Amino acid sequence: MQQEGAAHFEVGKAFFRVSSQMGRDLAVLAAIAYKQTHSHLRILDAMTGCGVRPLRYALEAKADYVWANEGNEELSACLQANLSQALLPERYRLTHQDANAVFFDCYQRQDFYDLIDIDSFGSPMPTLSTALWAVKLGGLMYLTSTDGRATSGRAPDSSLKTYGAWARSHPAVHEQGLRLLIGAVAQQAAAKGLVAQPVFSFYNGEVNRAMVRITRDSSWLSDRFGFLAYCHSCGQFQPASWQKLGRIVCPCATDEPLSVSGPMWLGPLHNQADLAAMQRHALEREWPICQSLIATMQAEADLPPYFYPLAEIGRRGKMDIPPRSDLIDLLRQNGFVATRTHFSSQAIKTNAPIADCIRLAHLLAQQAPPASLAN
Repeated sequence: MQQEGAAHFEVGKAFFRVSSQMGRDLAVLAAIAYKQTHSHLRILDAMTGCGVRPLRYALEAKADYVWANEGNEELSACLQANLSQALLPERYRLTHQDANAVFFDCYQRQDFYDLIDIDSFGSPMPTLSTALWAVKLGGLMYLTSTDGRATSGRAPDSSLKTYGAWARSHPAVHEQGLRLLIGAVAQQAAAKGLVAQPVFSFYNGEVNRAMVRITRDSSWLSDRFGFLAYCHSCGQFQPASWQKLGRIVCPCATDEPLSVSGPMWLGPLHNQADLAAMQRHALEREWPICQSLIATMQAEADLPPYFYPLAEIGRRGKMDIPPRSDLIDLLRQNGFVATRTHFSSQAIKTNAPIADCIRLAHLLAQQAPPASLAN
């Protein structure tokens, strides 16, 4: 018997990734905040696996009703045992259908859900457009992507086929994976006259998870859906709009063409108001790891759509890797915004050009005592 949060369950033959608990913790916190604001919470977990997510939504977020759907009918006995031992029959539904069929059924019956969770293998794109028919306006969608090969630039044809975007390799590909996912959601929603805005975004090794809020709006935020250009000569990133395509140049005046990826989401990765609510609930539940992660998300939320690995700064500056906290402090002293990032413990997010990062890292190196004295 496994335990996670308030849920006790058997995994059986279902796929279950223990390391993905943080993504489930964040989803529970967002669901709690939603329930507190709206006074109701109906969940549709489209690919439920062993059922840990509907159990946690029901027991911890106090969901009024959860629909657990799992395409593999061989997991039925395990799922029924897990759900029935904790939930009353009227609080849940268990089905074994294709997720697209479930979403169409919801739309035909006008049965819309406050939160739809799609924990898919690979990309959620095969079910994304149909899921938008089943989510309530103002409701949430929680999406998973595990196709890091496509989003990291190692298989750009796969990225083009899946996300309608060309992904190139550069030092911030972990963030690129999330932005390609959110961009695809935003574009699909816009095609239906809807708007998708991130609540939070989370990278965890091989897994990208993004929770978005779906609302109806005729506006299309084209400035938040564009391209990311990277200069292999100097290491500088820059977001680029559709209007600038063909006219993107690097401040370093290199003759080398810039490496352009996209289109992708260029706006904030997280919503500050949602993070503040989630932080309050994490504090109430004494979840210190979540508190620390959310604090990092709050700091990085509105910074440019890329990050700088410390190793990249050291390599380009031909010096040892600079201490992260010292470099962040010095950047702030020089008028820049800088913070750690949840994408890597050995990286920073900042609005400073990489040339300034290298310059200030050199200054830190000059101020450091010789190794013999430091020891």
